[in-house]
Amino acid sequence: MEKDNTTVVTEFVFTGLTGQPQWKIPLFLFFFVVYLMTILGNFSLIGLIWKDPHLHIPMYLCLGNLAFVDTWLSSTVTPNMLLNLLDKNKLISLPECMIQFFSFAVSVTTECFLLAVMAYDRYVAICRPLLYPVIMTNKLCTQLLVLSFVGGFIHAVIHESFLFRLTFCKSNIIYHFYCDVIPLLKISCTDPSLNYLIIFIFSGSIQVFSIMTILTSYTFVLFTILTTKSEKGMRKAFSTCGAHLLSVSLYYGPLLFMYVHPASSQADDQDMILSLFYTVIIPVLNPIIYSLRNKQVIGSLKKILKRND
Repeated sequence: MEKDNTTVVTEFVFTGLTGQPQWKIPLFLFFFVVYLMTILGNFSLIGLIWKDPHLHIPMYLCLGNLAFVDTWLSSTVTPNMLLNLLDKNKLISLPECMIQFFSFAVSVTTECFLLAVMAYDRYVAICRPLLYPVIMTNKLCTQLLVLSFVGGFIHAVIHESFLFRLTFCKSNIIYHFYCDVIPLLKISCTDPSLNYLIIFIFSGSIQVFSIMTILTSYTFVLFTILTTKSEKGMRKAFSTCGAHLLSVSLYYGPLLFMYVHPASSQADDQDMILSLFYTVIIPVLNPIIYSLRNKQVIGSLKKILKRND
């Protein structure tokens, strides 16, 4: 019998955002500031919701959990990305890579479910306003939020377990700036067909379910808004729903595009840009999107600031 001399890879090297040295320091400074703003913005929003009893209602419980997941997602990716901009090696071990992917998968999937829960909350609030306190109780909201996190955890476990069937021996270069499933499948020595099928079935189902829930909810919301006679009510509904729809569009746009185009070197570059957008940029934008046009959040912030003066 012939011995298998294939070397099994136990460490990976990221290509990173850029291979041009002159861009590394400017990119590091930019994304470092973005990350600080992400942490400050999201934790400020969580603290505001926690401190003000008037915001202890389903809409803001969802918003607080979204801010937490955005912080989690950004913290999974950004610190390592910043270190790699300064480190020449850009190495990550196989166990560290698996842990990073698991954390990434949980947070991304949980956010998909949270956005669907928020859409349902707005549907009940606008289309069934008199029944809203009865239907969308804090108890139901908490149950939906817990299910969102459980769903994210189970989805990550499924992909993680199928990743462990793979071996890596062809190359240890990951054409990305963090450990994601598609770049890992591209450098696997094991046939990744089963993994691609799992991605198609589970990730596809989750995206279809969450997007259909959001679209259905906002279709009913739109019809309700158009038939309302109150101009003030219309403005309030459009303001609230407009912020959510903007957040959903910014999040799902890159996510969907990444999985519908064929693999190529150009596609790798596009995937990196799109991944950067929904893992680093979206988490810093969400607190701004949801807070600037929300009178209750702004009013609560003003009260706390006056109290501290």
